[in-house]
Amino acid sequence: MTISTNIEISEALHSSITEYIETHPAWSQERVMQAALSLFLLQNGANQAQVSEVYLDSLFGG
Repeated sequence: MTISTNIEISEALHSSITEYIETHPAWSQERVMQAALSLFLLQNGANQAQVSEVYLDSLFGG
């Protein structure tokens, strides 16, 4: 299951994400955000298997 969110980010961060996606066609904005958010949660104590699974899937295109 996925849930749509709407967030505000800095212009610099948006530009960096856009440039990355343009040079890495296998990545989408959704995939980048899932990787970033799941890594943040894992680094800050989220010990849930589902979070680890989302992180690994986003990295390896699962």
